[in-house]
Amino acid sequence: MLYEIRFHGRGGQGAVTAANLLVRAALLEGKWGVSFPFFGAERRGAPVTAYARISDGPLKIHQQIYEPDIIVVLDPKIPSLVDVSDGLKDDGIAVVNSPSKPDNVKASKIYFVDATGIALELGLVVAGWPVVNTSMLGALVKATGIVSIDSVISAIKEWWKGRVGELNAKAALRAYEEVKAVE
Repeated sequence: MLYEIRFHGRGGQGAVTAANLLVRAALLEGKWGVSFPFFGAERRGAPVTAYARISDGPLKIHQQIYEPDIIVVLDPKIPSLVDVSDGLKDDGIAVVNSPSKPDNVKASKIYFVDATGIALELGLVVAGWPVVNTSMLGALVKATGIVSIDSVISAIKEWWKGRVGELNAKAALRAYEEVKAVE
């Protein structure tokens, strides 16, 4: 079993942290994982790509992911700037932050959730930007089953203690419950 996941977002939305948290959740389940970022201009709002590989055995590949099994789109406007579906496998899955069915992403299976709305409702805002990474992780694990929502919540609560951890865990759980598949 090997899953290759590419996260697309903007600086400040938490794409890199999402990849790290996904790997931590996998490690909690006894799986193997590696995550790493790819930056262009390193500033808030600039397009950012992060990667994660999850496997049931040791990982020896440490390079960008060119043909992902799954893409996670944290910013609904990114597909108008970047071809997020580039290289996505024919049976690939897209999980998109969108309040309604996204029409600018191509994938075999598409799931969407209003992660921005969840972040705003819970007050997960940093420097005026809704932070949607934990919501998107909840949607991702519901859509794919890569890891359990319980492992994601544990990883989140390890990463952030106290109220911030609780709010991020709540965001992940809400997105897990609210994610929808495009019919």
